[in-house]
Amino acid sequence: MSEPNFQDIPNYKPKKNEDFMSEGQIEHFKEKLSAWMKQLISDAETTITHIQEDSSKVADDNDRATLEEEFALELRTRDRERKLISKIEKTLHLIEMGDYGYCKTCGTEIALPRLEARPTADECIDCKTIAERKEV
Repeated sequence: MSEPNFQDIPNYKPKKNEDFMSEGQIEHFKEKLSAWMKQLISDAETTITHIQEDSSKVADDNDRATLEEEFALELRTRDRERKLISKIEKTLHLIEMGDYGYCKTCGTEIALPRLEARPTADECIDCKTIAERKEV
């Protein structure tokens, strides 16, 4: 059986009166983050194979230029994903430390819908909004 795509993992439905970051929630986010990381690593391996196989099949200079541009775009995408893998690893470490799901700025709980949308979120929506305003 193949690994689940992280997007195919259904959102967590908390039980009535369930504590925030209960064991069930922790396991859910570990599974989601691990599946996401495996998917990104698999995509990177596919890119390597694709570049190795396709780079030798070029007939003329125009085709080579087009192919090299496609490779450059693909490599930029993989570089962003490499950074995301690092962030996922950091988030999995936060889970192991027992700090996952809490805002690094103010310490409040990060809403479950936010964590479902962005499992690597480390700030609540209010702190993230303030931080983004300061960036502008």
